[in-house]
Amino acid sequence: MQTEILIAGFGGQGVLFAGQLLTYASMDAGKMVTWIPSYGPEMRGGTANCTVIISDEEIGSPLVRHPTAVIAMNLPSLDKYENEIKAGGVLVVNSSMVNRSVARTGIKVVTIPGNEIAESLGDKRMTNMVLLGGLLANLPVLAVESIEKALKDHLPERHHKLLPLNYQALHQGATYLAEPVK
Repeated sequence: MQTEILIAGFGGQGVLFAGQLLTYASMDAGKMVTWIPSYGPEMRGGTANCTVIISDEEIGSPLVRHPTAVIAMNLPSLDKYENEIKAGGVLVVNSSMVNRSVARTGIKVVTIPGNEIAESLGDKRMTNMVLLGGLLANLPVLAVESIEKALKDHLPERHHKLLPLNYQALHQGATYLAEPVK
């Protein structure tokens, strides 16, 4: 089975890091994987996206036209990729940065206030982990625990103090929909 995931947002949101983490966790799980980043020339604030393909078999091409899943971290990303998702796919939307409803039908839409959850944990940089947790709770490609292991194994030692917060953010995103809507 092959799963194509596109993560999109703007520079500084951790888009590429979330994709790298998926890639490491997939490799550690013995899967075939590709990761292709794409970003503008700006240091922060420009467009950024990456595609990750996870497969049980050799991957024929790293190019993805219609991904199985998309994480849209901001409104321009939702506008650009909403209609590209395969029928039956998953769209995770950061409702903190999107001011409209999803018009697309025939897909599973998961809206998570990623920025607010990350800020309630004390670090807005955790937004990408919140949304990644939400994706993995709705797309059975990897367990959240495999992302935790990849964080521990691949994150530079100087950042290990952030591991508990990253784990918390992943779990908050994964369980968000189970909580009553306020």
